[in-house]
Amino acid sequence: MSDPSTLWLTITNAALGVVVLICCVAVAIGVFQEFAAKRKKVTAMSKLDREVSTLVASYQDGHTFHLPQLGVTMADGGEELGKKEEK
Repeated sequence: MSDPSTLWLTITNAALGVVVLICCVAVAIGVFQEFAAKRKKVTAMSKLDREVSTLVASYQDGHTFHLPQLGVTMADGGEELGKKEEK
């Protein structure tokens, strides 16, 4: 350690080690945030799926919507299955 070039080499190696540790911590934080965001998105989507399935289940066939002012409307504009013309 009496050689000055060895001292500076040791200091440089220690500094580089600290920089590598800081970079590893930054990457770990980024990965953790990505997983947390993905989990939050999956949770929000499952809640939305439950709400949509409840909404669809509240209608008889999924194509009609009851509006008190308009009566029963058809989303596709077609005929109801129960009302066919007799020939």
